[in-house]
Amino acid sequence: MFNPFIALRKRLISKVALAALMLVVGGSSALAAYPERPITLIVPWGAGGGTDATGRMIGTLLEAELGQPVNVVNRTGGSGVVGHSAIATAKPDGYTIGVATVEIGMMHWAGLTELTGKDYTPIALYNYDAAGFQVAADSPWETVQDAVDAIKANPGKHKASGTGQGGIWHLALAGMLNTAGIAPDASPWVPSKGAAPGLQELVAGGVDIVTCSIVEAGALIDAGKVKALAVMDTDRNGAFPDVPTLGESAGLDWQMAAWRGLAGPKGMPEEATATLTTAFEKVWKSDEFQEFMKGRGFGLVWKPGAEFSEWMENSDAALGSVMKAVGLAK
Repeated sequence: MFNPFIALRKRLISKVALAALMLVVGGSSALAAYPERPITLIVPWGAGGGTDATGRMIGTLLEAELGQPVNVVNRTGGSGVVGHSAIATAKPDGYTIGVATVEIGMMHWAGLTELTGKDYTPIALYNYDAAGFQVAADSPWETVQDAVDAIKANPGKHKASGTGQGGIWHLALAGMLNTAGIAPDASPWVPSKGAAPGLQELVAGGVDIVTCSIVEAGALIDAGKVKALAVMDTDRNGAFPDVPTLGESAGLDWQMAAWRGLAGPKGMPEEATATLTTAFEKVWKSDEFQEFMKGRGFGLVWKPGAEFSEWMENSDAALGSVMKAVGLAK
């Protein structure tokens, strides 16, 4: 005898089974479609600096390319150790990445951490900036030679800042003084969480010098609160053509630059790394990013994956040699 309730039950069971099967199949597809949720982008330096500015622009443009929110988070402290550690120790699933900076090739030499570039999944190097030598607008120094003479005459009197102890901008000053035949610590270093707070301290009169990229000082230079006396490169910065090189300003053959790249924790899935690299290359080549970087004087360079890994390894070796020479290596 036909029982409508039993027939209905069978149809419902069949539909539930089909729905479950579709869910399993669909779920497997969804898991493979990276990214399927928001991504965190860690910036290891303070808000307002060059790393923060470029990181936030990348986050905005990367979000449009990936179709998922990219949340930029500043993790500062420990001369860059805190933020870089947060990137390296994150779950390697592609949902936490960050801006790795030149300091990753310096911190271990200074005895601050055991991390090196080998602890990351390299996505791409995107920026390279030479150090600048900045003073307050009302400083009596008009050239770097003026500053060198003052530091030599009064060791310990003129303080400097721009990053943490042993950071790239500290090395920039120490190397410059060493090249000038002056003890690297003749200008005492005041640690800061990045260029932005260091520059604020300069404007407030707490320090006499800030060595950071001229780009990071650009807004205060335009506002008439800071003046750049030189750039530590072989050529002048195209966005600041009136600022001489260190050679032109003080006759010193010394160059130092910072770099920035996108990286994730070691062991990220190949699919996530490939997707991020492809999306980031589109971001880097976009008119918006190119105009943003060039308009502010940020140097542009593109080295993905293995090329970025090799760059970090070479940078590490070169910086270690200089840090040993100026007494900043442990």
